[in-house]
Amino acid sequence: MLYTEIASFIRIQDRQPLLAPKPMNSLRLALTALFFSAISPVFGGAPELEPAPSPTEEKNSTEIFDYETTYTGNSDYKDYRGKFGDGDSLYNDISYAHRFLITGNWYLRLGVEYERFDFGGDNGSNRLAVPGCLSCGIIGSNNGLPDHLQTIHALVAYEYIFKDHAGAGIELDPGIYFEDHASGDAFDIPWKVWVTFPLKKDKIFGVIGAGGSLNSNPIAAPGGGLIWLFTDHLRLEGVFPKPALVYNPNDDWEFRIAGNLYYESFRTDNVYTPAAKLVVHDPVVQYSEDRAGLQATYSHFKPFDITLDVGCTFRRDFDFFRAEAAVKTDPAPYVRFAVEAKF
Repeated sequence: MLYTEIASFIRIQDRQPLLAPKPMNSLRLALTALFFSAISPVFGGAPELEPAPSPTEEKNSTEIFDYETTYTGNSDYKDYRGKFGDGDSLYNDISYAHRFLITGNWYLRLGVEYERFDFGGDNGSNRLAVPGCLSCGIIGSNNGLPDHLQTIHALVAYEYIFKDHAGAGIELDPGIYFEDHASGDAFDIPWKVWVTFPLKKDKIFGVIGAGGSLNSNPIAAPGGGLIWLFTDHLRLEGVFPKPALVYNPNDDWEFRIAGNLYYESFRTDNVYTPAAKLVVHDPVVQYSEDRAGLQATYSHFKPFDITLDVGCTFRRDFDFFRAEAAVKTDPAPYVRFAVEAKF
């Protein structure tokens, strides 16, 4: 996924001040220079990173497991005079990774992730058959759009971990991003780089980064924002693509008003739709979802964090950008359940 959890680097649950910094060794300096040189074309310059805090006595987790499922309800496709009908979607994601300590607080994270979208719907009298084979039935969903998209890919990251969260790093997710046929054309390497730095000691932090992939449009895009610690219990994580206002009443509960901008590209099979531009052989589709909602996380049963959130998916977009055609939906409600374990 192109999500980063850089905002979680400044968690308040521990309620302990950051340790005094000390000079970094040459490896850390080289990596810091690499991060800034990688993102400088996008941002046109970046603030200077302060020396990293010294390793804490608190042990960082080495095993990371995540599972989530999200259902988005039925809504109409608003393009092409209603010919695409309506549809809903189901998303599932499961991943596992292991952190290998390299030096100090720097870790190599290796793992694997599987993601899948399933799409349903009906476009009534506008049902489509395979061109030249009327007895072959419907291609994909009734409107001709992919009825599922999926990926299995590796997780390869080099990160600075402090209090079990990544404050800086670079990540590659090489793998196949496809509909049904896992061919060489479906191979892609999504990537991201990010770094967190203080703007006002123990109060305001900046995050800058960038991400992209071979099949994304554009190939690279900036990200980041600000983290503002209002109190020990309330903070703003204004970091895109996952901004949030966070309230921690105690160590067991966390509540968020959160947004999520999801973008991922996949190689699809032949696409036959009611739109003349969308009769395409093995195109790339960039699928995206923009949503916001209320989220609650319960952390009493260590090492598990159990999350439930509900809200609105404002837009789902099938963007066949190389064919210069896209199909979008109207808003729809969603519900999401997730479990994370670190140990």
